[in-house]
Amino acid sequence: MSSSNQVHSVVAKLAPEYIKAIAPYQGGKPISELAREMGLQVEDIVKLASNENPLGISPKADYAIQEALLDIARYPDGNSFALRDAVSKKFSIAPNQLVFGNGSNDILELAARAFLTAGCETIYSQHAFAVYPLVTQATGATGIVVPAKNYGHDLTAMLAAITPKTRMIFVANPNNPTGTLLGKDELLAFLRQVPKAVLVMLDEAYDEYLSAANKSEAIAWLSEFDNLIISRTFSKAYGLAGLRVGFGLCHADIADLMNRVRQPFNVNSIAQAAAVASLADDDFVERSYALNQAGMAQLTQGLDKLGLEYIPSFANFVSFAVKNAAQVNQKLLQNGVIVRPIANYEMPDYLRVSIGLFSENARFLEVLEQILKSNE
Repeated sequence: MSSSNQVHSVVAKLAPEYIKAIAPYQGGKPISELAREMGLQVEDIVKLASNENPLGISPKADYAIQEALLDIARYPDGNSFALRDAVSKKFSIAPNQLVFGNGSNDILELAARAFLTAGCETIYSQHAFAVYPLVTQATGATGIVVPAKNYGHDLTAMLAAITPKTRMIFVANPNNPTGTLLGKDELLAFLRQVPKAVLVMLDEAYDEYLSAANKSEAIAWLSEFDNLIISRTFSKAYGLAGLRVGFGLCHADIADLMNRVRQPFNVNSIAQAAAVASLADDDFVERSYALNQAGMAQLTQGLDKLGLEYIPSFANFVSFAVKNAAQVNQKLLQNGVIVRPIANYEMPDYLRVSIGLFSENARFLEVLEQILKSNE
């Protein structure tokens, strides 16, 4: 497929137009790729592009992975029994209200495949996660983009966008890539106004990075809202991004339908074992949270010093405005620092930087300062 998304082979033209029109998701640039492109040493590269946990994984998860390798010739448990039991106990939710996926992206896709069809509509915010329009388009449904309010969700406008064709609303809290957070009272009031026949997909990938006061209470709301689906992930604070494991929490009837379209072994055995162990390591999550808080202060103070505006963030990244963002990003890459350009989120003047270790954050700020001075 060419960069213009045009297809030329006879067989490829058989695909539906809405599939041919999809622009594939582009993840953060891998360290190995930048090393090849720029002739850099891998150990000299700092990657702050994909919102990964700079601490790595829990020691308990590390041990569980080594144990799981001994049984790698066997198929994984297709029902994720041990993980289902661990999540059920951790979040006080019935086992039949859970769906497991190959990362939380898989949960979004399972919901879309189970409920969306051509002719129906979804609603999501401007500057919201790029996967929402992708899973919508892959089903032939139509996505309705609601203009953002201060780079976050305008829930009043999203309610106003609901029509008889609306089947699903996507809400990210905190939002990626802007880091904005909706207040709990505001979000609860919104859910009470959404028609019961419209599903709300509440994406909480970054909940572990929230303070106790801001922590989500949405799981407790499931008893009130049969149309609520919550997605969570082990890729962020738990550090299991490379293993791809996420889960959805919802009404048992919704979970049943999502499981009908789920691949039989969509969560591998190593991921399941690591996730179970990760849930048992609260100390690791607390250390990850503390490091993130310190790193956020380090980065935002550094950006303040450089005179750069940024969007206050409640996640493990911060998006900042900089003149000639694409050019600055290229110079960062040339100096072995990977951040995330977000022009594809209609934010061409912004770059998003993930919070890393103290030394990684310092390296980013130092290189950025040098670039800005050279551009004066």
